Amino acid sequence: MTTLVEPRVHDLGNGFLVRRAVPSLQARSVGPFVFVDHMGPVVFDRGHGLDVRPHPHIGLATVTFLWDGAIRHRDTLGSDQVIRPGDVNWMTAGRGIAHSERTPAEERATGSMAHGMQTWVALPQAHEEAEPAFFHHPAATLPQQRREGAWLRVLAGRAYGEESPVRVFADTLSVAIDLEPDAEVALDTGHAERALYILEGEAQLDGRDIPARHLVLPDRGTRPVLRARTPLKAMLLGGEPLDGRRHLWWNFVSSSRERIEQAKQDWLEGRFGQIDGDPEFIPLPAR
Repeated sequence: MTTLVEPRVHDLGNGFLVRRAVPSLQARSVGPFVFVDHMGPVVFDRGHGLDVRPHPHIGLATVTFLWDGAIRHRDTLGSDQVIRPGDVNWMTAGRGIAHSERTPAEERATGSMAHGMQTWVALPQAHEEAEPAFFHHPAATLPQQRREGAWLRVLAGRAYGEESPVRVFADTLSVAIDLEPDAEVALDTGHAERALYILEGEAQLDGRDIPARHLVLPDRGTRPVLRARTPLKAMLLGGEPLDGRRHLWWNFVSSSRERIEQAKQDWLEGRFGQIDGDPEFIPLPAR
């Protein structure tokens, strides 16, 4: 048996939809992942693009991966990095960081696509207040395997006998899977918790049809086979279960409700710092 999760859909404007599969009633978390967002696909007209104004985070790491498009990341550490298809951006929020995500000027001028995944990893309690940090890993530095119509890229953690250079804080599974029609791949079994998200294409798992833009939770200990009926994009993720309950409010994740209240005040009073060249900000929600 497997569990199927239909994500909630959020419209960020300009036709840009984000589908959130975690947290959900069926999965509050999967391994260390507490947010699983599918971004796009979307085609931006000339002069338009993604504009996520500066906003804060604590207690987590954001992991960004694209199949199409480009996003310019800037943060309060001074990082200024454009991520492109196949790259990984890993941002450790720890005790606190603010960042913005926008379509780069060149792509905005010509029009562009955007399609990818952004996930949030809850940091272990011992590292919730770690120093904030940002790391960019170009596509060529990530381990990958190509075999019989399958292309596997290990984005973070370990899988399929490979280990990503991305620094993680707990046992982590994060693999981008691209399959040609009729290609198959068995899901890695080396982690306690797993989930499979189908971004695009017609898929089967052990012969059962799986709709696109849904999350699948395979039973523990099983080794189901993913098969593509059409060209397929998918993400396999999971890892070590969380070391205790996490509270989530807006962009904050913590094992302590009091710490989240402190983060609210820090954002209201400007203590997260400034992003050079990006003076806008998202106000604290009134809830």
